[in-house]
Amino acid sequence: MGCHRFYFGKPITGTIWFFTLGLLGIGWLIDLFLIPSMDREADWRYTPGPIDYSVAWILLVFLGLLGIHRMYMGKWLTGFLYLFTLGLFGIGYLYDLWTLNGQIDEENSYY
Repeated sequence: MGCHRFYFGKPITGTIWFFTLGLLGIGWLIDLFLIPSMDREADWRYTPGPIDYSVAWILLVFLGLLGIHRMYMGKWLTGFLYLFTLGLFGIGYLYDLWTLNGQIDEENSYY
């Protein structure tokens, strides 16, 4: 699905991986070599805090349509909205793939 690219803050290539199955497998091979540098870059870019990026991303990937990741971040109203509409009919799920790192960074900056 390309979620690793979204996780490391690369939404455009994540979207390409999402719709092409990782460039039909070739992208996965390339990423084996690129992931360490993407990890270092993400560590510098995002603010650590009480909301853990990895937990939020795991919740998004596996339970995103139910809004559990939003409830984890303290966004209860939109979490329940996602729960009753299956992630705003999937559109909210795609939106969160693009913006989750920024949302967590914003929440963590308050602490």
